[in-house]
Amino acid sequence: MSRLPAVTLILGGARSGKSRHGERLAEARPGPCVYLATAEAGDGEMADRIRAHRARRGERWTTLEEPLDLATALQDACAPDRAVLVDCLTLWLNNLLGADRDPVREVAGLLEALPRLTGPCIFVSNEVGQGIVPANALARKFVDEAGRLHQALAATAGTVILMTAGLPLTLKGAPETTGTNNP
Repeated sequence: MSRLPAVTLILGGARSGKSRHGERLAEARPGPCVYLATAEAGDGEMADRIRAHRARRGERWTTLEEPLDLATALQDACAPDRAVLVDCLTLWLNNLLGADRDPVREVAGLLEALPRLTGPCIFVSNEVGQGIVPANALARKFVDEAGRLHQALAATAGTVILMTAGLPLTLKGAPETTGTNNP
């Protein structure tokens, strides 16, 4: 059985294995698991992605969808007997920007909620700050806000994992509690 800290952050690029790794960490605990999805099926391809994610999870998983009010949804979903996986923070940030909601205020609300959560929470997010500086203002704002969100959450998290090519690298926390095999 794996012992999860109150907050785990898993970062990585697209198709790096972030979600699968988060699912394995949650499933290593006894009891039910909650998948808190922030994605919205805006087109057929995204609907297919959502279906594929649901199909690979088993009976232990309950899926909740919340594209905007993440802090409230987390407070409702967390309990000592279950792990909650939030997938994903960058989609949540994108939803906030698309809805003209203030990401600084929303992130502050999320960070304020974390100490009150009653069970372990795993956050999955895309690392978007390793590329070039985007050419347009909205894309630059998104990258800036994602970087700030990741730094703030990493400072709070007991464990931070970077996924690359399906391989986890523990950046913060004990590897034996994160399912990694780092030397």
